[in-house]
This record gives sequence, C-alpha cells and structure tokens, in this order.
Amino acid sequence: MKITIIEVGKVPEPLQGKFAPYSAMFREMFASTGRRFDYDAVKVLEGEPLPDPVGLEGIAITGSSAGVYEDHAWLDPLRDFIRQAYAAQTPMLGICFGHQVMADALGGDVRKSEKGWGLGRHHYRVTRRPDFMDLAPDTLSVVCSHQDQVIVPPDEAEVILASDFTPNAGLLYRTGQALSFQPHPEFDDSYGTALTELRRGKATDEVIEEALGSFSSASDSARLREYIAQFMQDAGTRHQAG
Repeated sequence: MKITIIEVGKVPEPLQGKFAPYSAMFREMFASTGRRFDYDAVKVLEGEPLPDPVGLEGIAITGSSAGVYEDHAWLDPLRDFIRQAYAAQTPMLGICFGHQVMADALGGDVRKSEKGWGLGRHHYRVTRRPDFMDLAPDTLSVVCSHQDQVIVPPDEAEVILASDFTPNAGLLYRTGQALSFQPHPEFDDSYGTALTELRRGKATDEVIEEALGSFSSASDSARLREYIAQFMQDAGTRHQAG
C-alpha cells in the first residue's frame, strides 16, 4: 500500500537542520510499526499540486502552523481534495492541522481555542474502541502542540479520543475510511520538547513548565502508531475490495 503524505507544514526555522521534515516523521511513524508501506510526498507549501485522490491508495495529512480560518491559496484546493477523497472512500489520516482541516472540510467547526496552548504530553480518554484499537487502554498519553481545536465535529464523525482540554481529540468518520487525531504520535520527545521551548513568550511560563515536566510520564505514542497503521491497512483492504 502506498501512502501519499500531504505535507502542509514545515519544521519551524530555528529547528530546521536538527529535525527531519514532517513527511519524514510520518514515514518513520509508519515504519516504526514494522508494517510495510510505500510512500509518496506532496509538498504543498512548495507549490506541488495535489493529485487526484480517487486514484490514491492512502492519504496522510500532516500538521501545519496554518489555521483553517486563514487565507492561504492552497486551503480551498485542500478542502476539495479531502471531500473528494472522502466521497471515494480513499483511506485518509489527518494529524493536528490535518485533523482540523478534515473536520473543517467535512462540515465541522474549527477555531483558535480560548483555552490557549496545548503543549507537552497530554492524557486522552479512549471513548470508543473501533476494531483497529480494540485492545486500547482507558487512556493514551501523546505529545501535542496546538492552539486551534475542532470545536464541533462534523456530523459524519464520532469522537474516539477526548480530554477535558481537547474534547474532540480523535475522530473516526462514518465510512470507516477516515481517521484523525489532534495529538502527534509522529513526534518524538526531543522534538516535542524543542517545540515547547520554542513557545516561550507565547504560552505562559506555567504552561511551558508543566509541559516540560509532562515528558517524564510514560508515552503511548507507539500504541497510537500501531492503531493508525492497522487502520490504514484495514481501510486499504476495504478500498481495494470495493
């Protein structure tokens, strides 16, 4: 199965050269599960055109510093791409901004949250266990870095991961072929820590210090990576059979 990674964000300039691009982090996320996937990457911010989603085997949309409410020339084409992919039941994954733009394109409400910055390792309740995560524990602890949130999910989506800070942190769509998460299973702790430090002066000192301390808690990113890889495999099998 080939996963086409839609790269709509870049590692912040102060961290470039120290950390791989987001498309590479996504490849590593899938590779770490031991499952075999092939990859292609579309660098949207560099002007590369979006392909026809109907002909793709699988899609993964990265994080971004952009907001869905901002004015970027690539946003409307991306929304159309997502709607076409969803209608075709092409397997589709969104992480952070990818989570938000999928919800936005499919009828949800996404805004900058009044709660401010979510940073560090947050703990999320598993509110539903679809087949690809049937053995999930009650909570999953995963790195996050965001201000924007899905405030109201699309009617097509069901919440599968939630916290008090981020009530709509994981969404599974009715077709069973689209999945998204607000936290970042593709981030390792070194990058999560570097991002947190980069927010000094933007987030409060209290939020920064609490976030840095959270990295001493156990991570469930490996579990979430496994669930995502299983979802993509299962969705890919259904897509090919259809």
